[in-house]
Amino acid sequence: MGKSRRGPETRRYKTILESLDDAVYAVTTDGTIAYVNERYADMKGMSQAELIGTDIYDLVTEETAEKAREQRRVMADGEQITGVVEYDFLTVDGDRFPVEMRFNRLPDDERGDDASELDRVGVIRDVSEQRRREEALKEKNERLEEFTGIVSHDLRNPLSVAEGRLELAREECDSEHLDAVADAHERMETLIDDLLTLARDGDEIEGAERVPLRELVEACWAGVETAAASLRVETDRVVYADRSRLRQVFENLVRNAIEHGGEDVMVTVGDVTGGFYVVDDGPGIPKSDRESVFEPGFTTNDDGTGFGLEIIDAVASAHGWDVRVTGPAGGGARFEFTGVDVLD
Repeated sequence: MGKSRRGPETRRYKTILESLDDAVYAVTTDGTIAYVNERYADMKGMSQAELIGTDIYDLVTEETAEKAREQRRVMADGEQITGVVEYDFLTVDGDRFPVEMRFNRLPDDERGDDASELDRVGVIRDVSEQRRREEALKEKNERLEEFTGIVSHDLRNPLSVAEGRLELAREECDSEHLDAVADAHERMETLIDDLLTLARDGDEIEGAERVPLRELVEACWAGVETAAASLRVETDRVVYADRSRLRQVFENLVRNAIEHGGEDVMVTVGDVTGGFYVVDDGPGIPKSDRESVFEPGFTTNDDGTGFGLEIIDAVASAHGWDVRVTGPAGGGARFEFTGVDVLD
């Protein structure tokens, strides 16, 4: 291997290289393979001895070889230090699988002019599983797009027609049955909104920023129908979060408190170590249900959609926060968010 160093240090390096899950190779100035680790040999389907001394481009397609040469030209021009090539790795049996190769030239003082001197070293990673995940995610996103289209268009349109007919019916007669229909329509609207929130946003955040909790909580309170409920904010913290998604958390918790605690419920927002809490003075959540509240569709209210708390859990997960439900001594439901990036 040209200027390879001998002794214990060299053996340590080789031991490390042989233990890697990625394929490693070293090539001389004339393109001859001077070293491959065992992983490279396994991927190629040949022994290390069979590979050493062969040309690096012997068992690759011409397309792959040209990609690598182009990266070497770019590196030679000083435009980048590391060459990166994505291609289909070709085994001795003709099988192929996707890989990512990264290679670097050795420093000038470690290379010689002789053709047998080492020129560059590289690492090849099998990305088959990553590609499968990407394809699965792509298919999932396409299905979600189709689903949201159905929910937002194909369900809303007939619902709008039904609401219009309901108004016409009310002009012709007065019946308690029509009030029940209106309630059903309202429930359907809420359900559609919650489903779209989960489908479109899921457990992702668009961008985090400085968010003063007091300001955001008070804005959420003003934007939700709170009846005779009251709000107490006992925090002046600023957190690093996606503002719109954090707003979903507070709005859903306020609605949840009013639905379960009544129109005159008190909602309090305050600090905990590494985060914040939201608590109400309503009837609370039974201890036996606290492990299940974030499961899809869980609700103890006949009029609830069961998706509000799932949205809260999704937002917390998207930020890397932990959320848990407790029952304070004075009653009510307490939601604690920890692991929050608190700025002030």
